[in-house]
Amino acid sequence: MSHEIRMNPLTGSWTIVSGKRIDRPWRSGECPFCPGREETMREWKVLSLPNRFPALSPDAPLIDEGKRLFMKTQAIGECEVIIESPQHEGDFPDFSIEQVSLYVKLLAERTRILESKPYVKCVIPFKNKGSIIGVSLTHPHSQIYALPFIPPRIMKEIESTQRYKEEYDGNLFEDILRRELEEGTRIIYGNKSFILFLPFFVMWPYEVHVYPKINIKSLTELGQEDRLMLADIIRVAVAMYEEMFGEDCAYMMIFHQSPIGKYDDYRLHIEFYTPHISRDRIKYAAGIEWGAWIFTYDGVPEERVNELKQSAQKILENLEHLGEAVI
Repeated sequence: MSHEIRMNPLTGSWTIVSGKRIDRPWRSGECPFCPGREETMREWKVLSLPNRFPALSPDAPLIDEGKRLFMKTQAIGECEVIIESPQHEGDFPDFSIEQVSLYVKLLAERTRILESKPYVKCVIPFKNKGSIIGVSLTHPHSQIYALPFIPPRIMKEIESTQRYKEEYDGNLFEDILRRELEEGTRIIYGNKSFILFLPFFVMWPYEVHVYPKINIKSLTELGQEDRLMLADIIRVAVAMYEEMFGEDCAYMMIFHQSPIGKYDDYRLHIEFYTPHISRDRIKYAAGIEWGAWIFTYDGVPEERVNELKQSAQKILENLEHLGEAVI
């Protein structure tokens, strides 16, 4: 059964081929993540587990790497599941800020440990939610991929920050946030350490980003207060989506953090994507998106953000929070 990484010679990007993942369970039987199950056993508040169906593994088989057009390499790396809470149902807004802070702390701890592996180049925590995105188990959980390469999206961000530094002698992430704050129209929520906003360059209708006000490149650099602030803004972002699209809404949350190495101009940031256009309508990537990597934005960002702002203001009436919405 194939388990390898293959290179696309046209784009320079890697595809992980993992035949075993076709056997993943799909929403049936007892939940393996609830306390007391074989995998989880003891009592806990947040938990890291090896992925039983990993795309990458530290003992991946050695392979003939090929050459020229059809290059491939060993699928070495690590895949983990992060159980966000002992509760079988719910999402971040249903947990306390302290509970979500423990989740952020565990992501940082696992990042630090995984980065120490000699074969790891970049650690990417992420969360998928919703059956339409392909989530096979409903117990609140996230994942971490420890990759043996720097993913193309992160590499492109690094190249852009380096070029911006050379041309303008500034930090690209900090200047994007400064410009967004100056304009103010797309800012949704902020606290002492982070800002939630719909970017000027947004791709998906209700995509939102979280940028730090502080100079940090990785989750490993967050102190206790900043972890609380990040937990706070994650809860607000998800609650905002739930208010707009229902408690079972689908979304993706991806942590972008600096790869291993000296990338001083990089900044930790989090991106949220939801396929929902409304409670009963879904946007799918189609021909121009898949075939050309050109996204067409349905609507006007400066108009759509008002819906997000209204939802944020509404959920804050009943949600414990550490910052304030921006009208």
